[in-house]
This record gives sequence, structure tokens and C-alpha cells, in this order.
Amino acid sequence: MGFFGFGKKNKVLDLTEKYKMQVAAAEKAKRAQAAGDSSPFSFFDSPGATSGSEGSDAVDLSDTAEERKKRLAKRIADMTERVEDLSNQLYHLQQRLEVLERKNDIRRV
Repeated sequence: MGFFGFGKKNKVLDLTEKYKMQVAAAEKAKRAQAAGDSSPFSFFDSPGATSGSEGSDAVDLSDTAEERKKRLAKRIADMTERVEDLSNQLYHLQQRLEVLERKNDIRRV
């Protein structure tokens, strides 16, 4: 069903190639470490093994996913805590403002 030329086989863009290369490089690095062929700078040997902004060694992708989930959960909890703190500060400021408004109205009368 290629309406208006969409969905044809020759125009499909495959974006999984980079992921497949990362998985293959991670498995290769894992095998090299298991064989005892690990050096302190082994991450320079395989290009594309660590193309993320984390800059860590080539680690099992499931571990990095779990670590990412944990970091994301921690960040969300921290953000929620900050929002609650700011909400409390706003409430206290509103209460102070009401007190000042009451005092100001009393002095006018």
C-alpha cells in the first residue's frame, strides 16, 4: 500500500545499522576482555564502541540501559523534590505577603 509513493521498498530508511554496529563492537570488546586481551586503552581499538556522551568503556548494553534507567529515576526524583521545595517556598511567600497586606490595611484605618 504505497500511497503517493510512501512505503515503497526502495525508499525505506534503515536507522538500525548504527545500533547493530554498536552491539557488535560491544560484543567484540566483551569477548576481548574475557580472553584476557584487555588493555587500559582498549576503547580506542574499536571505533564506534562508545559513541555516546558518557565516555565510558564498552560495556554490555543491558547494563548501560539499567544504569540509564537508574540515573533517570534519580534525576526525576531530584526534580520532583526541587519542585516541591519551590512550591513550599511560594506558599510561605504568599503567607508572608498576606500578613503584610493585613498589617498595611490595619494602619490605613
